[in-house]
Amino acid sequence: MRQSVPLRKVVLEMNSNAICWNPLEAMLFTVANEDQNLYTFDMRKLDQPIQVHMDHVAAVMSLDYAPTGKEFVSASYDKTIRIFATQSGRSREVYHTKRMQHVMAIKWSLDNKYIISGSDEMNIRLWKAQASEKLGLLKPREKDQMDYNQKLKEKFKHFPEIKRIKRHRHLPKSVYNAEKEKRIMKSSKQRKEANRRANSKPGSVPFKSEKTKHIVEEVE
Repeated sequence: MRQSVPLRKVVLEMNSNAICWNPLEAMLFTVANEDQNLYTFDMRKLDQPIQVHMDHVAAVMSLDYAPTGKEFVSASYDKTIRIFATQSGRSREVYHTKRMQHVMAIKWSLDNKYIISGSDEMNIRLWKAQASEKLGLLKPREKDQMDYNQKLKEKFKHFPEIKRIKRHRHLPKSVYNAEKEKRIMKSSKQRKEANRRANSKPGSVPFKSEKTKHIVEEVE
């Protein structure tokens, strides 16, 4: 801690705006980047991230871990808040309102029930960490019914109809259109790369995984 230079350093293609350490797994940390992604690294192996989280459509400005260490919440310049599982590349929940502007700060409460966000229009908002969770005291029959419903969801989660309902979220029109454009650009790049590979000398255009293509270098 007293050294003037870092022990190890990883360089990404674009600037990182925030960093947060996992509260339970001390070797893991996540960074919020300008390239619309978040990267979870293991500090013992910095040559590539262990997970890339890719649902935002603008720069990610802030993030914070849940006290359980299993999830984290991110705030973005695209006016949305997303909740990711640590081991998942896609968000399980997205929060937005019509009046909320660029979200610059985010925190997860220590009781694991709420998320606090601060945005450009000078408002602080309080969100539920589980959107469908009922607040307040639950009667025994209510709790049993909720547990039963949760077990049903887990049992049938691989059915296409159930999976589609669980995954579907309403998005602002601007975010929806930006996501659509992002998918078109990504498929275009993949098609161009496949054409280059097919018309080049074997091995001259190597395959690069999503985890490695954003890493410039690791310095020790």
